[in-house]
Amino acid sequence: YTVSSDTLFTLIVLILYIAYFTVTFSVNNNMVTIEVLTGSNFKKWKEDIEFAMEMADVDLSLVTDKPGDLTVTSTDDEKLVHAAWMKSNRICLMSMRRSILDHLKSGLPTDCTAKELMTAISERYRVSSNADIGSLLQVLFNMKYDGNGGVRDYVIRMVDYQTKVKALKVDLSDTCIVHQALNTLPPEFSIIKTNYNSQDESWSINDLISKVVAEEEKLKKE
Repeated sequence: YTVSSDTLFTLIVLILYIAYFTVTFSVNNNMVTIEVLTGSNFKKWKEDIEFAMEMADVDLSLVTDKPGDLTVTSTDDEKLVHAAWMKSNRICLMSMRRSILDHLKSGLPTDCTAKELMTAISERYRVSSNADIGSLLQVLFNMKYDGNGGVRDYVIRMVDYQTKVKALKVDLSDTCIVHQALNTLPPEFSIIKTNYNSQDESWSINDLISKVVAEEEKLKKE
């Protein structure tokens, strides 16, 4: 078995990307991998940090403020919480700073908690909800089914974009998704479109999926 030059080149590029744009290290005996913050991938980086720290059970300082200083009257529970928070803060800060390209660290606070650092980074890469809505709708309404992955997956990906848009308080109905999905299917699915257009009742997303999947299976057998 021989590997083509194109395949070999792709593998090399992938290996270099993983090596340069991700960091992997052990936290509390858990191996975590975080995509390096390059500027345009803030959402993915933030998700990686939050997931990794939660899985390693050291996310306390990301979700809570610094507890008050210990005193002679501090209880054992307060001491335990304080120690856990301090450990979490050290690990989270180290993980965050280690996974940011050096030139992007300029201007970020240095004497701060992990929660404060995350807030500062979030402010730097904040994108307005209007921009998010526009990007999501553009992708959704430019989708075309090309046969890859199956028609079920195609409709589910549309529903995923619908869910993301709804989270930004835009009401995008199931009926709209059904229409959009049917209108972007290839001519082979014309009988499904005709059946839908001849009815007065709208289909649910699940109705749509069951019908187009059945039609796709039928087409494969012909």
